[in-house]
Amino acid sequence: MTATGLREFVADTAAGEDSSLAAVESALSQVFTVRQEPGAAGSGTHRRTWLDTFDWRLYKAGLTLRFEQARRGGRLVLSKADGTPQAEQPVTRWPRRPGLAEELPPGPVRDRILVLTSPRALLPIVKAVSTVTVTRLLNADGKTVARLVADHVTVTASTARNTAGGTTAELPLRLAVAEVRGYPGQARKVAVLLAGVPGVAHASQSVFTAALTALGRHPADYTSGVEAEITATMPAPVAVARLLLRLLDIMELNVPGVLRDIDTEFLHDFRVAVRRTRSAIKLLGEVLPADLVKHYKTEFKWLGDVTTPVRDLDVHLLGFDAMAGQLVAASPADLEPLRAFLVRRRAREFRRLAAALRGPRFRAIAQDWRKALLEIRDVDGPRRRRPSAVALALSTTGSSFRRIVAQGGAITQDSPPESLHDLRKRAKELRYLLEFFAPLHDPVAYRKVVSDLKQLQDCLGEFQDSEVQRAEIHTLADAMLAERAAPAATLLAMGEIAAKLTFSQAEARAEFAARFGRFAGPAGRERVRVLLEGRS
Repeated sequence: MTATGLREFVADTAAGEDSSLAAVESALSQVFTVRQEPGAAGSGTHRRTWLDTFDWRLYKAGLTLRFEQARRGGRLVLSKADGTPQAEQPVTRWPRRPGLAEELPPGPVRDRILVLTSPRALLPIVKAVSTVTVTRLLNADGKTVARLVADHVTVTASTARNTAGGTTAELPLRLAVAEVRGYPGQARKVAVLLAGVPGVAHASQSVFTAALTALGRHPADYTSGVEAEITATMPAPVAVARLLLRLLDIMELNVPGVLRDIDTEFLHDFRVAVRRTRSAIKLLGEVLPADLVKHYKTEFKWLGDVTTPVRDLDVHLLGFDAMAGQLVAASPADLEPLRAFLVRRRAREFRRLAAALRGPRFRAIAQDWRKALLEIRDVDGPRRRRPSAVALALSTTGSSFRRIVAQGGAITQDSPPESLHDLRKRAKELRYLLEFFAPLHDPVAYRKVVSDLKQLQDCLGEFQDSEVQRAEIHTLADAMLAERAAPAATLLAMGEIAAKLTFSQAEARAEFAARFGRFAGPAGRERVRVLLEGRS
């Protein structure tokens, strides 16, 4: 079948698919001779799987990726959201479990998506099984001038995301007019006839989008951002409960991916939600019951501690190749024993983490914390005056900013590293407060303050991370020596890495004054004043 253009329609099959097709063929037979074409190219059963990362990175970039299954392997097709093909490549073997784009064989699709998706895995979002029939449309001379392609599609939601897993739906019958070269006018005539058939309408959605709709899914339905629904006049306890419920949702959405060890970002997003929760309890807990705050401070600290070892090892492994590429005196190959050591240690720590997340303590945290927060959100408390959400936002954000100004202003070249570490914690707390109450602030003022704060955080982060990683390199060297897993060349290479980290820390320390001055100086203070006084 030679098709130089497609016009797509959907048919209402409430009265039955056969009836819909009969109505379509009856309308077309007024102008054309209609003949079935068994065995035509493109007919038969087809299986497709649309893929994206858990956080929809391809969709957000305006792309869709599908795997078209064949008897042996298949092909990957990358398209724009409107269906315009961008790249395709054959795949001889398809993995049974989600994998990283870098694990795909070399090809144009891999090249296009690698930067967009890394370090996230490609997950099956929707699977579709199509039964396709092709009908030839002949003119008075018996020439085939167009083809009608009828596609009956059954879609299934993937279980990989733990949302509507296994749900199946049938899409309305899809009809496409395939233009035959040399007869473009005939294809247009077919499209006009189809549009006039009762119950037939132009397709407004792609198969992928229609499948998501039928399955109750929405593109980009996951984000790690807080994005809680709060308003300025809302009672502060209700607003805080909404914030904390949203963070709990993020944690629970990521647990299946953490336990299946699909990619490292599941644990990262989980931990960020835990850190935000701990900060919210600390900074906003004054509006919550004191006994609740006391108990869950302990519980979320435990949750942060139990997830730390695996995440630290993930950071080492994710940055391993870049770290090895910085070596000058040593060879990247000298570090391979360190990589193997990190992988073994991560496997041990992951088993401990998985046991904790499957255990009763975490289940109790998730269930009881949600129940307590729902009571605060939905049930009126004692009849007493309670601060509003905006009053809480102003007091806590202003106080946090002033604390950073005072603490950072006291830091000199002679101050110990701990003073910068502590300032980094305070800066992170302010960042969380800004994120929590973002809906209450003017967006322009908000972006300006966050931009200043981010530059300061980057500097403080580089300073602390360099020191922490250098200490971890020494600890790892001792552990490898104890296990007799450290060749001399590896220890020398690790020493070179530690020296580079010392240099990076010194550079960050030298940049601190300028970064802090921009954030906490007169211009920075004015931006914060505008943020707090010009709230929406």
